[in-house]
Amino acid sequence: MVDKLIFGRFIPGDSVIHRMDPRAKLAGSFYFIAIAFLANSWPSFLFLGAVAISGVLLSKIDLRFFLKGVRPLIWLIIFTVALQMLFTRGGTIYWSWGIFSLSQYGVQNGLFIFCRFMLIIFTSTLVTLTTPPLSMSDAIESLLNPLKKIHVPVHEIALMLSIALRFVPTLMDETEKIMNAQRARGVDFGAGSIIQKIKAIVPLLIPLFVSSFNRAEELATAMEARGYRGGEGRTKYRRLKWGRNDSILVVIFAIVTVGLLFLRKT
Repeated sequence: MVDKLIFGRFIPGDSVIHRMDPRAKLAGSFYFIAIAFLANSWPSFLFLGAVAISGVLLSKIDLRFFLKGVRPLIWLIIFTVALQMLFTRGGTIYWSWGIFSLSQYGVQNGLFIFCRFMLIIFTSTLVTLTTPPLSMSDAIESLLNPLKKIHVPVHEIALMLSIALRFVPTLMDETEKIMNAQRARGVDFGAGSIIQKIKAIVPLLIPLFVSSFNRAEELATAMEARGYRGGEGRTKYRRLKWGRNDSILVVIFAIVTVGLLFLRKT
């Protein structure tokens, strides 16, 4: 599971995507996710899918590895799609039983939701794979910088987000180690009824929480030992620079928006 979950991991590289300003990548990913909800026809989803795949190819990340990283979230997507299919009525009714039904509009909306989920996962994961956690923190702080005028603790918010993002793979590694240790002691996480499976997770959660709190305390101690006292008056060793590729990305997204508006169903 740890090898499959790639969200939060950074893969070093020298691709066009890696060299872009993290602010452009972060803002571009949010914009792409937003316009994904404008797609309402198969041509528009195919168009956005082609754009997302192009980004993956430009990052020089193996697409098969990318698909394996998305796999742990498939069950959540399937559950959401199933709810949409069973509770949406319209068009030709293929099957009906009580409050549940399988209709033409339900199947179509369910598939559209599946496509939106995949676009969102591909885009957000692509950003984390090609952006170091520290650069991500700097980008978040830079984008939220105008909120300082209304006394929003921008630096602290960016720090919390970057730490949380950084420790996603670490927690997954810790989970795998605890699961292996529990299996060595005879725990079977996949056997029995649902109640028994839930009970089997308890020996996993308790040491995971204890380990997480210990790691948080060690991190706080290390930051204090290095003189960290908040973001007020701090200077930056790394300077974010907006380059030509970042400006090209803005133009590309403008073209994508026009193409999407042309392809979507009115």
